[in-house]
Amino acid sequence: MSTRRLFALCAVLGAALLSTACGGKKTTEMKPAPAQYKVRLTTTKGDVVILVHRDWSPLGADHFYELTNMGFYNGCYFFRAIKNFVVQWGINGDPKINKDWSEITIKDDPPKVSNKIGTVVFAKTQQPNSRTTQVFINLGDNSASLDPLGFTPFGEVIQGMENVFNLYTGYGDGPPSGAGPSQENLAIDGNPYLEEHFPKLDYIKTAKVIP
Repeated sequence: MSTRRLFALCAVLGAALLSTACGGKKTTEMKPAPAQYKVRLTTTKGDVVILVHRDWSPLGADHFYELTNMGFYNGCYFFRAIKNFVVQWGINGDPKINKDWSEITIKDDPPKVSNKIGTVVFAKTQQPNSRTTQVFINLGDNSASLDPLGFTPFGEVIQGMENVFNLYTGYGDGPPSGAGPSQENLAIDGNPYLEEHFPKLDYIKTAKVIP
C-alpha cells in the first residue's frame, strides 16, 4: 500500500474520532427506515441520487434516514475529497447542531457489501460502535483496504456519479495527512471556517428523501 493511500486510510479511520471523543449514546430508538429509499443530494456540481438498501446495513440506513429527514446534511460541505479514494461529508455547519448529533453513536452492522466505487458508507474510528454523522462515497474500489476494517456500505449512487467525480479535490486530505480542511476547526467554527480558508469546496445545498 502506498504511503499516500495509508495516510488516507488512517484519516478515514479517524474521521469520526473528534465526534466520538466525548462519548455519548442514543437515548431514543430510531424508527426503522423503509426497506429501500432514495435520497437526492442537490450539490453545487449537480444532483446525486443515492439508493439506500436497509438489508445491507439496517442501523446505518435508519440513521441516514433520520439525519436526512431532519435536515442535518443541508449545507454540509464535502470537506474531504481525495481523488480515487473517497469524498466525505457530515459535519454540520452549525457547531451546536453538530456537537449534539456527533455525540450520538450507533452500533455496528455486520458487513455484507464491499466498498466498491459508488457505495455510500458511514465513517467510523477503530473503536466499535463509533458511527455518528459522517458519510463518504467511495471514488475507487476500496474493498481490499476498507472491507477488513468493518466499513459497511448502506447505499449506492444510482444517478449523478459523474457529479461526484467532479467535486473539488484540489485541497487534498486534512491534518495530519495533508494541508486540507481540519475537521476540528470545522466542528468548532462551522462553515465560515471553510468559506474563508477553502472557498473552492463543493457542498450539499439540500438532502431530501424522494419517492
